[in-house]
Amino acid sequence: MALGILMHGVLPYYLGAAFNESVLSNIFVTIVLAIWINFIFSILTSCHSGKFKELHLSDPMNLFGIGTWVAASSICGVLIVNHFPQLDFLPKIILFLNILLWLYFICHSIQAFLKICQNQMLLLKSSHGIFLLTTVSTQSIVVFLHYVFHGTPGFLLMTMMGIGLLFYLISAFLILKRYMTIPWSVERDWKNTNCILHGALSISGLAAILSDVVNDQLILFFWIFTIFIFLIIESIEIFRIYRRIDSYGLKKGIFIYDVSQWSRVFTFAMFYTFTSYIHCSETLLTMIQSAVLQFGIWVIVFLILFEVLLIVEEHRKTIRMDR
Repeated sequence: MALGILMHGVLPYYLGAAFNESVLSNIFVTIVLAIWINFIFSILTSCHSGKFKELHLSDPMNLFGIGTWVAASSICGVLIVNHFPQLDFLPKIILFLNILLWLYFICHSIQAFLKICQNQMLLLKSSHGIFLLTTVSTQSIVVFLHYVFHGTPGFLLMTMMGIGLLFYLISAFLILKRYMTIPWSVERDWKNTNCILHGALSISGLAAILSDVVNDQLILFFWIFTIFIFLIIESIEIFRIYRRIDSYGLKKGIFIYDVSQWSRVFTFAMFYTFTSYIHCSETLLTMIQSAVLQFGIWVIVFLILFEVLLIVEEHRKTIRMDR
C-alpha cells in the first residue's frame, strides 16, 4: 500500500509525468504488483489451510488490518490503469472483487467496534490507529472508482466519503478516549498506527478532489485541518523517539522492526500526494505547499530506506538464530 502510493502519487509528481511512461517506472510498478500478488496468495493459503478465521477474525483488533488489503488492492488497481492500459478489463474485475471485500470488512468492523465498546478493558488499553483503516479502505474505493468509472454518480461518491468520515469520527473518538482516560507513557503506549490519524484525512481529501463533488474552498480548509493534525501527531512521534532513546537506548529504542511502521510511509506519502493536488493562492499556504513538495519526498525516501534497513537486519538476526 505504501509503495503503491509512492509510485502513483509521489514520484510522478516530483519526477514529472514522463516518469510514468519510463521503463524504470514500469519495473517498479511490476515489483509492487508482484508483492501484492504474493500477499494475495498468502491470504488464499490461509483460507485453504482453514486458518483464515484464526489469523484474521478471532482478534477484534487485528481484524481491522483487513482494511490494508482493500486499500492495497485499490492502489494496485490504479497502477494497472495507469501503467498497463491494454489490460483495461482487469481493473474492473479487481474493483468488483474489492468492493465485495470492502463490504465484508465493514460488516465485520462494525461487529468488532460493538464488541470492543462492550469490553471497557479492551477499549481503554488497546484502541489505536488501526481503527482508521475503515476510513482508509472506504476512501480508497472512491479513488479507485474515479480511475475505473469516470461517470460514477456524485451522490454515490458523496455517500462513500461520508461513510469514511463517519468511521473516522468513531475511530478518533475511541482513540482519544483511551489516551484521555487512563495513564499512559508515550514510549510504551503510543502506537505506530496512530499516524493514520492524519493519513486517513489525507486520503479523504484526495478522494474529495478526485470525485469532483466537493467545493474547492472546503477542500482547502480540509487540507489546512490535515496539516494541523499532522503537526500534532508528528510532534508526539518526535517526543516519542526522544523518550524511547532515553529509556531503551538508541538500538532498542528505534532500531527495532515492526510491520506497523510501514503505516508511517503510507501516511507521509498520502499527505504528500494530497498536498500536490491542492490549488491555493495565499502566500503562506503556497510556501507551506512548496516546502512539503520540495522536501517531503526526501523524508519519504529516508523512511523507506530506514524500513528496508530494519528488515534486512531482522532477516540477518533470524538467519543467525537458525544457525
